[in-house]
Amino acid sequence: MKRLLLCAVGSLSSLSCSSVIAFQSPRIEPLTSRQRRSPSPSSPPSETTSLASSIYDDGTDPFSAPTSPSPSAKMKKKDLRTLQRFLEVECWKLPSLRNLDRTLLGVSDACKQINRIVQRAQTDDLYGAAVDPLTGLQADTNVQGEVQQQLDVLCNTLMLRAFCGASNNVICAVASEEEPLPRSCADVMGYDTSSSDGYNIYQSGEYVAVFDPIDGSKNIDSSLPVGTVFGIYRSPEGVKVGKDGWSLDSFLQRGTKMVAAGYCLYSATTVLVLTLGSGVHGFTLDPDKQTFLQTHPNMRIPDSGSLYSFNEANSREFSEPVQKFLEKMKEAGKIGGKKISSRYVGALVADVHNVLINGGIYGYPSTRDNPSGKLRLLYESAPMAMIMEQAGGAGSTGYGRILDVLPPQPRKKKAKGNDDAGGDDGTFEEEAGKGIHVRVPTFLGSVENVFELDQFHKYYGEEEG
Repeated sequence: MKRLLLCAVGSLSSLSCSSVIAFQSPRIEPLTSRQRRSPSPSSPPSETTSLASSIYDDGTDPFSAPTSPSPSAKMKKKDLRTLQRFLEVECWKLPSLRNLDRTLLGVSDACKQINRIVQRAQTDDLYGAAVDPLTGLQADTNVQGEVQQQLDVLCNTLMLRAFCGASNNVICAVASEEEPLPRSCADVMGYDTSSSDGYNIYQSGEYVAVFDPIDGSKNIDSSLPVGTVFGIYRSPEGVKVGKDGWSLDSFLQRGTKMVAAGYCLYSATTVLVLTLGSGVHGFTLDPDKQTFLQTHPNMRIPDSGSLYSFNEANSREFSEPVQKFLEKMKEAGKIGGKKISSRYVGALVADVHNVLINGGIYGYPSTRDNPSGKLRLLYESAPMAMIMEQAGGAGSTGYGRILDVLPPQPRKKKAKGNDDAGGDDGTFEEEAGKGIHVRVPTFLGSVENVFELDQFHKYYGEEEG
């Protein structure tokens, strides 16, 4: 038997397979008629028959090339809509979003590239000192005080170019977790903002985009999931655009003004979850064709769930309402008749996606060290809250709806004829950065779970400042 298997996988011996079979001893006990599903060992298989088929009862050959999918499998795959087709239909239904289809396709292409970068991060050694390919300067720490790796800069550049390069005159400016202030798309694409060459094209864009290019990048070294989060806002009418090609008024809006939000999860499969304000849809990347297929249409989160996702290593630092909520839940042991289960990966996209699929609650509350929480409102909490609400769930700070939170507005200070647009003095830029990167306590999940947590804040908590 060992010789048979050795021949099947390609022995280095000069003996042919037929020679090896000739030396095989006959079986002592012949097979019964019920057991005889493959040719008898006493009659060697023909040259066209795999040796494995004489070993395995089901006739399969584990060493042969994969067979083509069955007609039913082909039909099932053919029935799945591509992301491109989905966007064509949905943006046609919503005239106000008709210009966003190319932009979102560009973002999906960036997600594919980030997926490849994540997969190759360790083999290509994408850790260590980063160099920004747009400026050629060595990166140090980002505005969050986090050390930038090559991976962070690469993913940031891909998302910048995805929003600005794919959309031409649709997106006028972008804000990233990795950069202190927004940037005009004219600047991202290399145009001189002091000239009119191409600048006016981007300046006429209706939308601004916000994103976290690679959330949870520390997980990659441990082969854990990471993700990308993004949101798109429409610029208010009559906004004054400064000399740098962007205005804070376009960015510092409530989440209710967002027109689209999504995230991409890089894990066992690569999944893009997207909302255009009329439901949530999930797309899985076909690894062979590198195409996103709509595998999760009209996603809905259960009204209640037994899953909770908190970093309980910090539980002693949590506010009293959150501590009481977790204590009660663990004492009860069950929610809706199901035993409670704790899952926490440490990457926003991975943890929230798990809650979206199974129901329950995700939380990153305030702590003594981070009284405002850790998640950024503009490009993390608000896009995720929009997705949750569109899927029938909820997003809360503990004291109110995340999408109703207005980012802090900097004092409007004139400098050399420039009002509240970008490019003002250091004081203005510091305050503007605080507005772009403001943090909020964040709770996302099933309606009943989030509502119960809010009740604990009302009973045990102080009024939000």
